[in-house]
Amino acid sequence: MDAECIRSELRFRFSRSSGPGGQHAQKSSTRVEALFDVAASAGLRESERARVLEALGPVVRAISQDERSQLQNRERATRRILEQVEGAARPLRPRRPTLPGARARERRLEAKRHLAERKRLRRPPEER
Repeated sequence: MDAECIRSELRFRFSRSSGPGGQHAQKSSTRVEALFDVAASAGLRESERARVLEALGPVVRAISQDERSQLQNRERATRRILEQVEGAARPLRPRRPTLPGARARERRLEAKRHLAERKRLRRPPEER
């Protein structure tokens, strides 16, 4: 995965942030929506693209409106996109099946005995 290539493929949309902020928030478009088209990306290998498409879909979005600065919001949105894509592109380790340990088996059987005893005590005295 080429992070610089992915950065260059991002598209941005800007709009006014919601919430309080006075005249600054009403006049400036500091909310940033970053969009990344996974299917058209040249920064991903084919295997990575398949994993990202399966995990995140054809377009990855990140929105940031936390900062007063459009540039800072742009950087935050870019960082979020890269984190999502890197996480989805990483291959999963195959699970190796294991058997329960001796202590786990012992705890399970003890819990079964405890439950059976509790149910036995609920019965009328003549059936015990």
